[in-house]
Amino acid sequence: MAWTVAPEPVDSADAAALWRAYYTEVSDRWYLLHQGRRADPAELEREIAANAGDHLTPPAGLLLVARYDGTAAGTAGVRLTGDPSTAELTRVFLLPELRGKGGAALLVAAAEDAARTLGAERMILDTRSDLVEARALYARLGYEETAAHNSDPYAEHWFGKRLIPSG
Repeated sequence: MAWTVAPEPVDSADAAALWRAYYTEVSDRWYLLHQGRRADPAELEREIAANAGDHLTPPAGLLLVARYDGTAAGTAGVRLTGDPSTAELTRVFLLPELRGKGGAALLVAAAEDAARTLGAERMILDTRSDLVEARALYARLGYEETAAHNSDPYAEHWFGKRLIPSG
């Protein structure tokens, strides 16, 4: 079985389904940790609709969808920040049943290539303390913890990586 990664519109059926799965998982994890309950379904629907991913569209952004043996399995988003030499990595997600098969590293590598194509020389990202798998992935792929680069109320860890020109 093989992985493929390609750009996809944020409003495609597969991208929308993966966004729903991602947002549900990270919301449920946060609410279970902090409030002992899952996310409220009505709140999930509002937030999913409100954050459809308009910032992940060309010319300053891109959504990548990974497929495993042809089945939509995960995403990674890239968008330029206010500094055109810096891109943000976001929405890195794989369906739970396909984790541990190398897809996350492929998604991040494809996102780094996309960021270089957009003109970025550096990639930044933020994540939470409870997303230990994500933090381990980023560290393994050469991302280093940095000072905060945003004021997102859910961000607890910030990472950066200089993008070495490809070729």
